[in-house]
Amino acid sequence: MHVLSVSSLKGGVGKTTVTLGLASAAFSKDIRTLVVDLDPQSDVSTGMAVDVAGHLTVTDVLTSPKKKIVEQAIVASGWTKIHPGKIDVMIGSPSAINFDGPHPSIRDIWRLEEALAHVEEEYDLVLIDSAPSLNALTRTAWAASDRVAVVTEPGLFSVSAADRALRAVEEIRRGLSPRLQPLGIIVNRVRPQSMEHQFRIKELRDMFGPLILNPQLLERTSLQQAQGAAKPVHVWPGDTAQEMAKNFDSLLDRVLRTGRVGEYADGAPPEPSAVVPSTVSPAAIDAASTTED
Repeated sequence: MHVLSVSSLKGGVGKTTVTLGLASAAFSKDIRTLVVDLDPQSDVSTGMAVDVAGHLTVTDVLTSPKKKIVEQAIVASGWTKIHPGKIDVMIGSPSAINFDGPHPSIRDIWRLEEALAHVEEEYDLVLIDSAPSLNALTRTAWAASDRVAVVTEPGLFSVSAADRALRAVEEIRRGLSPRLQPLGIIVNRVRPQSMEHQFRIKELRDMFGPLILNPQLLERTSLQQAQGAAKPVHVWPGDTAQEMAKNFDSLLDRVLRTGRVGEYADGAPPEPSAVVPSTVSPAAIDAASTTED
């Protein structure tokens, strides 16, 4: 079972949309997938058409990560009404914010890892939609993960947040979870005609090199439409939706290849992670802030 956290230390960059896109790609490939809704906004649960009535939530799991509780907090996505497949959701809850303090104990950080151990034979892939901060929930997600995908957009503050996220991943790897590695940076909501966006993308590539994942995700209303209708983007009509579906297929292929999941299970060893580069220089930030769209 390969566990990927989809993370950002800045809200509003489309982290949950990326999680849903990767989940849609996994569903289309019939990969046994669990999506953990660890963001207190609980948008993944809504976007995957989950019926929460009568079920426990991730809050109950973090309170007591016992097998029975974990099983009662996991339900099938409503997407399975479209076509059969195993894609489940650990239901999110706004009360998960109570576990997002700035100074978690070691015991608290490992609760999700303990919970996922109870279901590791049931899934090939786990996607965690983590909270947009570096408090306890994100650290809990990363401690349970093999890789972290950092979502950003081509903006000055998002570039800085991506750098902080990679630094934090390295900190967790060195101090808590040696298996944790960055998958890379997913650049979202790109407008190709924007000179500002092109400048930021170049800045990202100069700073992070091979950690910038391809393809970049263009800003498309079809993603928001599919998410609003609680449907996977792979079944949403229209050319732009299918374009985005192919992009998520490519990103998922990187996840599967790296984690040796599915068709890659018996293949070559996982790809090594790129070295996390040095922090953003003040000069680079100053230069970037002078550009105009």
